[in-house]
Amino acid sequence: MSKNFSKDVLNVVNKKSGKHISESAVKKLASTVKPSTMQNETQLRQLIKQVSAMANVPVSEETIKDIVSAVKKSGMNPQNMESLMKLMIKK
Repeated sequence: MSKNFSKDVLNVVNKKSGKHISESAVKKLASTVKPSTMQNETQLRQLIKQVSAMANVPVSEETIKDIVSAVKKSGMNPQNMESLMKLMIKK
């Protein structure tokens, strides 16, 4: 993932949430994500909830289901997070 894209995503998240999330906090959370996280629904739900808590933005159960479904249906390569981020920015 390009460095500029990463900063752009962080800026969009900060702007949409009205909160300031530091790059180091995102990197710390990202370091806990393994390729298997994207394939395991329980772990994926936990990750979504952690991101929600970090951004201090509540996420409904319906939205969590939508995100999990989108990840599963896309068949995306867990190594290609840029595609997932683009999908989420559009929401």
